This record gives sequence, structure tokens and C-alpha cells, in this order.
Amino acid sequence: MRFRFCGDLDCPDWVLAEINILARLTSVKMKLLVTQVIKGLLEEGIDFEKIEKLTADAKYDIGDIKASVAGLEFIISSSAKHEVDGETLSNELQQLGLPKEHSTALCKTYESKSDALQQELLSKSFRKTASLQDVDWKVNPILPGQKERTVDVRLMVGTIQQYVFKPNLVTSIILLP
Repeated sequence: MRFRFCGDLDCPDWVLAEINILARLTSVKMKLLVTQVIKGLLEEGIDFEKIEKLTADAKYDIGDIKASVAGLEFIISSSAKHEVDGETLSNELQQLGLPKEHSTALCKTYESKSDALQQELLSKSFRKTASLQDVDWKVNPILPGQKERTVDVRLMVGTIQQYVFKPNLVTSIILLP
């Protein structure tokens, strides 16, 4: 099946596995966990001690905690990226096996922060936000003692709306013989 929150593609198998792990939580703890994950996506910082306490009675080990956070990050960021509304996301998560109470808790929190999430993702997206003004590149000569050639690429990036980017981004690429 194809899911809107996955960009109209099939849901990755690893996310299906995480949904089974998330189903062991109560819906209240699910909402609190989603809140922490959204804080992390908005770069407000995740409180991992709080997450450990939330997941303690579900008997999560450290691997389950990391997997749950990764699964929620994927679901939430992908939903925001593809501009999925809460009702659609809730229905799709229920189709994947997440209990209705859990998907409702996730989607209410997601909907309240979806605009902020979309703005944050947009600010991190080179393709959507950057105004590429100029590209400059050069192949560096091989100096004594060097075995490989490098290419320096300089991207002159402007600003759009309130986003400010560093004007000179230089990336070196190693050319193999």
C-alpha cells in the first residue's frame, strides 16, 4: 500500500517494526514521547532522561527507546514534509497497526506543531529555500605528497524570507584516478 506520509510510497519495514514497539506504550505516554520528539525536530532539545522514565513501565531497553524515537522522527518529519493533515495521518497509522488512541494522541500533537515543523524543515532544505545565485568550482593541482586531486565547489546562496544562509559554502570533492 501507498501512504501519503511516506510520499505516496510504501511504508519502510523498519517503521512497521517500530509501530509494534510504540503500541506497548499508553496513549498518554505516547503523547508525551511525541512531544519530546517534536522538540528535538524543532531543535529545542530532547530530554532523554524523561523519555527513559516514560518508557520504563513498557519495559523498553535502550535499543527500543532509540528505535521508537527514530520511528517517530520519521513519521512526524515525513508527514510534515509531505504536508499530511492529522486525520489522514491518523487513518494511515491505524492501517499500519497503531492503536486508535495512540494515533489520535500522536496526530493531535503533530497538528498543533505542523506549521512550525514545516517551517523548520523548509529552513533546512537546500532545494526549497535557498536562492542559488552562483556556482564556482576549481580543480586543485596535485601537490607533492598528495595522491588525489580535489575539487572545490563554492555555492553562492542568497536569502529567502526570514532564512539566512552562509554566503560562501565550500565543499571539497576528492577525485579518484
